[in-house]
Amino acid sequence: MTSFENTEIAFKSKSDSQLKKAYWLFKIISFPTIVKIGKLLTPIALKLHLPIKGLIKSTIFSQFCGGESINECSKTIENLGKFGVGTILDYSVEGQESLEEVENTVQEIIKTIERGANDPNIPFAVFKVTGVASFSLLEKASSSITLTQDELKEFEEIEHRVERICQRAFDCNLPVFIDAEESWIQQAIDDIAFKMMCKFNQERAIVYNTIQMYRWDRFEFLKGCLLEAKNHQIIYGVKLVRGAYMEKERNRAEKLGYKSPIQATKEDTDNDFNSALEFICENHEFFALCAGTHNEKSSLLLTELMENNNISSTNNRFYFAQLLGMSDHISFNLSNAKFNVAKYVPYGPVKEVLPYLLRRADENTSVAGQTGRELSLIQSEKKRRSSTK
Repeated sequence: MTSFENTEIAFKSKSDSQLKKAYWLFKIISFPTIVKIGKLLTPIALKLHLPIKGLIKSTIFSQFCGGESINECSKTIENLGKFGVGTILDYSVEGQESLEEVENTVQEIIKTIERGANDPNIPFAVFKVTGVASFSLLEKASSSITLTQDELKEFEEIEHRVERICQRAFDCNLPVFIDAEESWIQQAIDDIAFKMMCKFNQERAIVYNTIQMYRWDRFEFLKGCLLEAKNHQIIYGVKLVRGAYMEKERNRAEKLGYKSPIQATKEDTDNDFNSALEFICENHEFFALCAGTHNEKSSLLLTELMENNNISSTNNRFYFAQLLGMSDHISFNLSNAKFNVAKYVPYGPVKEVLPYLLRRADENTSVAGQTGRELSLIQSEKKRRSSTK
């Protein structure tokens, strides 16, 4: 049975100095007040051109990001690959609005695909539709409001950009994740993702849609995905996650007076996530799955479900994924047990990926037990290493 308690395996990719730095970083971000002050002051300091980029890059950036460019990520890709852990290059620049910026984003995503072609250490690419589309148009397309002729034309251009990315993924035989986003734009993203699957997932899983199980309607959506897979004779690619926009979703629902799409309790989310794992494994001939989770129980459950459904640990249609810099005890122990596992490796200019970094700091103060768990595991490994010297 797979276990996540072996800290020697969990941190074998880290030197003593790297382990020490990770310890102090998690120690600092375990204090919500410090994170709150940092969130407020860091963007201001960068706008004022204060010399803090080096400090950010050597601390929180180096923990959670691979580099400022694809080339800078090479060392991380190679280091993870030594231990059987794949890399998912994630261009984490946000808020690009002009057509030139959008086209640059499309080209950068395609570069991540081309970098992953024929590299066994890079099993997937990933992108957000909002990186190549107007948020407001996605919102309107997700509602029941009829689009104008100009809007229809613009929406076709969005689909064309996504298709260019998916076509390159198909040509390079590198699967690509389409990330989930806010519920009020998700319908348009779901529709585009399914359209791409119908074109590219006939023989193998190239395009994956992301399903956020903190939404109470997503398990029913998943059941519908199975019917679509059967009806269209495709392999339905699913990246399964709990979700990332909970507070924003609840606040908007309360403000606008509609039922929140978020589950009533964390337990409900966990139950639906685990039920989804079971459903996919029981119908595995129609699905390809990447379980993006930092939850130990769900990760262990998936290893058991795979065994019970005669799915080999090395089946390339079944993957686990965690974020770089977090939950190494899950990633490296799964890899050691011969399961397919990869790390999301965000990259981009320090200033541009700051929103991502601040969310990671926030997540580690708000997720129950996340920072405490990381710290206790690092402490255990430091103690183990000291006793063997």
